[in-house]
Order: sequence, then structure tokens, then C-alpha cells
Amino acid sequence: MTTPITTSTTDSQMHNNIMAAGSRDRPPMLATGRYAQWRSRFLRYIDTRPNGDALRKCILKGPYTPTIVTTPAVPATEDSPAVPEQTTVETVMNMTPENRAHFESEKEAIHLILTGIGDEIYSTVDACQTAQEMWEAIERLQQGESLNIQDVKTNLFWEFGQFTSHDGETIESYYTRFYKMMNEMIRNNLTVATMQVNVQFLQQLQPEWSRFVKIP
Repeated sequence: MTTPITTSTTDSQMHNNIMAAGSRDRPPMLATGRYAQWRSRFLRYIDTRPNGDALRKCILKGPYTPTIVTTPAVPATEDSPAVPEQTTVETVMNMTPENRAHFESEKEAIHLILTGIGDEIYSTVDACQTAQEMWEAIERLQQGESLNIQDVKTNLFWEFGQFTSHDGETIESYYTRFYKMMNEMIRNNLTVATMQVNVQFLQQLQPEWSRFVKIP
């Protein structure tokens, strides 16, 4: 009798390990189908950095743009001539500590984002100019992936609902098709509250399936 494929559980655990790996020293890695978890963990990691607030601003609001500093005119006096109004661009030297931290954290934010993604989207993200643009590009890319994953899940649920034996099909063939479908559902993190199949029959065929079957 064929043994059910159980790599899905291993893959899921591997994804979780990858995402959590090096959480103290480096940001979590983005794993396929785990964007929502990665986003939350990445921002939590950012919060642990000494300049966490500044990094968040870079990622979610964009880099700090130096403002225009205007020095008002000074009228002439008996001892000094008039000084006209002067306009200069804000520099690191005259920024407030909060604005300076925001300004100086942009490169670090970019580095952390690029460290937390894989090669499959690296080139696309790296082409962005700011940490905020990178963050939004990752979201767009992963939303597209999520849509594809949702299509897969919808199809699997439909297949499950329509699953039945074929005319003249052997028990072995029926069981083989069923466990392949179940493993695919498990691999895509799908659970079914009530399975419209003969539970006792399936458990007799392969007792380990019982842990995937929830009887109300």
C-alpha cells in the first residue's frame, strides 16, 4: 500500500524556520505563501532595532526629505547693515534628532528589506529607489501570488466536494486519488471540518488519515 506523502508538514515547518531564522541578528526571510506572516514579523523585528521608529517611517512613509529653512531678514541698525531673508536647505547639522534619525535610517531600511527577500523577486525590488517603494513592490508581488494561491484553493475545495469513485474503479485507485488530493490540500494549508466520505472506510485503509478527519 502506498504511504501518503507527508512533505507538506515538513515544508510548512521549514518555511516557519526560515522566517524565524536569525530573528535577533537579521530580519526574517520571506517564504512563498507567507507574506502576511512575514510582514508582521518583519515590522516586529524592526521595532527591536535601536532606531525602530525611524526605520518604520522610512518603510511605511518614505525617506525624510530635508525641508527649506528660511532665515528672516534683519533690519539695519546703527551698528550693522540690514541682512536680507535667506533660504537654505536643511542639513544633518541643523535637523532635529528625530528628523535626523529618519533621514539617516533610509539606507539601513533598504538593506534590511533586501536581506529579507529571496532571489525570485530580488531584482524587481532592488530596482526601486526607496525603502517605501520596495515595501510596496513586495506587497504587490505577493498579492498577485496570493490570488494565484486562492485559485488553487478554490479548485481544491471544488474537487473535494465533487470527489467520488469512478465506475469499475478499484479500491487502490480510489484511495490513491484521494490521498493525492488530501496531501495537496494539506500542502496548501486547507482543512475540512466535515468530509463527505466514509470515514471508517478511510481509517481502515490508512489509520494515519484519522488525524486529518474532524468528525462533528
